[in-house]
Amino acid sequence: MTAIIELDRVSIAFQKEVIYDQLSFSVNDGEFLCILGPSGCGKSTLLRVIGDLLGVDTGSVTVAGFPAAQAWQEIAYVFQSPRLLPWRDAEANVILGQQLRFGRERGADEMRQKARALLDLVGLGRDTHKYPAMMSGGERQRVSIARALAVDPRIVLMDEPFSALDVTTRRRMRSEIIEIWKKTGKTIVFVTHEVDEALELADRVVVLSVKPTRVLETVSLSMPRPRNLASPEMNAARMRLTRLLGVPEQAEE
Repeated sequence: MTAIIELDRVSIAFQKEVIYDQLSFSVNDGEFLCILGPSGCGKSTLLRVIGDLLGVDTGSVTVAGFPAAQAWQEIAYVFQSPRLLPWRDAEANVILGQQLRFGRERGADEMRQKARALLDLVGLGRDTHKYPAMMSGGERQRVSIARALAVDPRIVLMDEPFSALDVTTRRRMRSEIIEIWKKTGKTIVFVTHEVDEALELADRVVVLSVKPTRVLETVSLSMPRPRNLASPEMNAARMRLTRLLGVPEQAEE
């Protein structure tokens, strides 16, 4: 497979604290890759590095064959908080991403059609004119996913996007993001601190250490989706990941 993101011996320090220590890994084109690690190890910061929102002290970051600083148009973000404008309805919030990225290069009708098609993709085709205050947490996050896809990125960086949702909605959103990923063919880099979330979603899991952060291991998951997390294969993978993290086996409440 072809790597679309490559981090080669990346090191970063803030005020003499070493954040990353010779950190290296790659992400394959079209892959669903999860970044898993203990709290405070720099998982979310890593997305900023890939998106060239934070420079590195040593090492290199390559995105789609270019230095990260030259590849920003290949990337879109989905944050922990949906960050929707409350005075814009769902359609207008999805259009906003296109307006900021394309300006006048994309006409109003084209942006509107794109927004409606993507809202339909994320299950909100009948709710295009809902305002954020009228939406559930899951609906707001669906709008933010549609907004990210609307700028035609090759890569979607997702920073624990389901962590603020209730357990039932979180499980449903995981199934939905897999279906969206299959339909769109995007490369997804998904930050999580939950072992089971990584097991359910990822083609591969990059496991990070405590600071100074390095890659402990990259674990491949070849089981077909949807995955039975209680299967012997999943239990073995869970034990491997939790052993790497050095924490008790995780379970959702």
